[in-house]
Amino acid sequence: MEEVYIFGHQNPDTDSILSSLILEGLEKTLGEYNVKAYRLGKINKETEYVLNYFGIKAPELLEEVKEGQPVMLVDHNGFDQSVKGIEKANIIRVVDHHNVAESFKTNGPLFYLAMPVGCTATILREMFKVSGIKMDKITAGLMLSCIISDTLLFNSPTCTDKDREVAAELAELAEVDINKYGLDMLKAGTDLSSFLPEELINIDSKTYVTNGIKYQVAQVNTASIPDVLKNKTEIENAMKKFMEENNTELFVFLITDIIENNSQVIVLGKQEIAEKAFNVKIEDNTAFLPGVVSRKKQVVPNIDKIING
Repeated sequence: MEEVYIFGHQNPDTDSILSSLILEGLEKTLGEYNVKAYRLGKINKETEYVLNYFGIKAPELLEEVKEGQPVMLVDHNGFDQSVKGIEKANIIRVVDHHNVAESFKTNGPLFYLAMPVGCTATILREMFKVSGIKMDKITAGLMLSCIISDTLLFNSPTCTDKDREVAAELAELAEVDINKYGLDMLKAGTDLSSFLPEELINIDSKTYVTNGIKYQVAQVNTASIPDVLKNKTEIENAMKKFMEENNTELFVFLITDIIENNSQVIVLGKQEIAEKAFNVKIEDNTAFLPGVVSRKKQVVPNIDKIING
């Protein structure tokens, strides 16, 4: 039986990596497909913390897929955020909590499950229930970690009552204290000291194309925005290089304080779009965004609204 690849988006976050592993486990139990989870980039420190905590090995790196390769996508659907060659792959399943991207299309029917919740793993929990598969302790812990990560421990506006309900259930199954474990996990992801500027802007970075304008939104979590801004010039140089190499017209780099739930943004390129999107004045390429923590709900929709007029 041909192997089916499962993977999340490029520059993967915790939900992207762990949801790939969770879906792999579900599909292996169901037995319909011969599946294997992969990753499309480097494991970040938050995800590394979770994998070590539960004793799970990280998925192998996948750089390209061949024509006709059967794949399942989690935590994304846009081709501009996916693996090289995705346009010619055979997409048989998508499990996602984002809007359907302009770039997404398939040549045949597929199983597509999307829900307006804060995390892909929340949807996967429902798939386990519908399939009648009993949840084990480790899988519950992985799912819980995804929800904590994507909702910033329930502080993000993307968080729904469903996410909170599922998280409470999973914490009991995984036998962990949500607040203690969650804070330790998020703090593990704020250690940015070992990253070079070009690595920093790619820890969690996504490409978008709206109405012909290609832009990039990257985000890092920290407990101290000033510590990150100490290397502002170097970060800007890395952003400029990225834009030149990828024909990007706007780059928004979001530095999010997970303690205070605010963000500082560095913006290069079409800054007038960001100024209108966030109703701020960008000075020296930067601005403070009080209460902004979610790229999906507070950043990208605002930018798209301005671009689309």
